[in-house]
Amino acid sequence: MSHSTMLHVRVDEETKAQASEALAAMGLSVSDAVRIFLKRVVNDQAFPLELKVPNVETREAMEEARTIVKARAARFGSADDLIDDLKKTGKQ
Repeated sequence: MSHSTMLHVRVDEETKAQASEALAAMGLSVSDAVRIFLKRVVNDQAFPLELKVPNVETREAMEEARTIVKARAARFGSADDLIDDLKKTGKQ
């Protein structure tokens, strides 16, 4: 067996607690999960999760959301306005 080494990872407390709880339900520790992740990277020579670049429509929606948050303004004046827009665009 090879010697082990310490790996330090920074993550917020809530994420750590939630991940620890979910992993414990699977019979794993956070250390186990990180070890599995790193073994997959080594064995597959690839990131073990699918990463995608958002398409144009998604990027535009993300930018619009950032603008709305910065302005602290709603895109629609009321729920009825939202529903009317959804009906017009066929996104029901």
